[in-house]
Amino acid sequence: MHAYDRSAAIGFGFNPLDRLSDKRQDEDYVHQARQAADTRFVIHGGDEPLLMQRGVECDALFSAPQLAALRAVLPPELSEPVCEVFMGRLPDGAALFALDFGAGLVDVVAGLPGLALQSLRAVAMQGELDHALLGELGGAKAVLDWHRRHRFCAQCGAPSRMVAGGWRRDCDACGAQHFPRVDPVVIMLAIDGERCLLGRQPRFAAGMYSTLAGFVEPGETIEDAVRREILEEAGVPCSTVRYFASQPWPFPSSLMIGCFAQAQGTAIIIDTTELDDARWFSRSEVAEMLAGTHAQGLSAPLPYAIAHHLMRAFVDEGEALLR
Repeated sequence: MHAYDRSAAIGFGFNPLDRLSDKRQDEDYVHQARQAADTRFVIHGGDEPLLMQRGVECDALFSAPQLAALRAVLPPELSEPVCEVFMGRLPDGAALFALDFGAGLVDVVAGLPGLALQSLRAVAMQGELDHALLGELGGAKAVLDWHRRHRFCAQCGAPSRMVAGGWRRDCDACGAQHFPRVDPVVIMLAIDGERCLLGRQPRFAAGMYSTLAGFVEPGETIEDAVRREILEEAGVPCSTVRYFASQPWPFPSSLMIGCFAQAQGTAIIIDTTELDDARWFSRSEVAEMLAGTHAQGLSAPLPYAIAHHLMRAFVDEGEALLR
């Protein structure tokens, strides 16, 4: 993990792969990497990664023999992956591929001992996997999901085909080239002295409050998006914006851009289409929420989420974060 990089400490934020983007166009290189004895695979059944469970431990990196053993017990219609992406090279030098065998894998795996398809969000919350592997799984999930949703050309509607090791789709009908997209999202904490602004959405667990967030719009800077989202959701105007860290968010493929903002007012006007509630919290209250000791049972996002780290930084540093 990069000691100088706060983002690397956040869930999905540490991905030590050498992406080898200069090799993706070389079909011979990708083919040879696919056939190498030490190549590893992460396997998905539709939207969920396949985990190998050994007692209380689990792993998601399949060796070539383990992949072959899995394919041997699959019905013929499921034995070939519907999508295959060359992810790059692991720190030990082995190539890594992401394979999607489709949603039909769900029913088959249910009867196989030692294997389970699990929600990646749940895996991150439970802290079951190595931090680096979680980042690699996040990247794999995002690009496989992009292929599932972009089988047809957005320009002319004709079927597109996967090229460049899975990092591009070409349309033979009109010549358009399509690349995986990442959606930028600002996630931010407005600060007023010793207080910060938190809100909760209807889908949150009871009693949980978090930072505000929203998508960056075309023609908008990160700073403008931060100010706009806070004003729209909570009615609080802000001035200075300071970047903190970022988090790749593979649900389906966003980049959470964490920031702090200087509040220029304290009156709250809640956008009830976005939030159930919003209020100011003191640093001591936020510390209690993070520790799970709040007197009213209020809680904060878990450490895998960048919102947790924004709140922790506010507890530790307060308004100094805006300097």
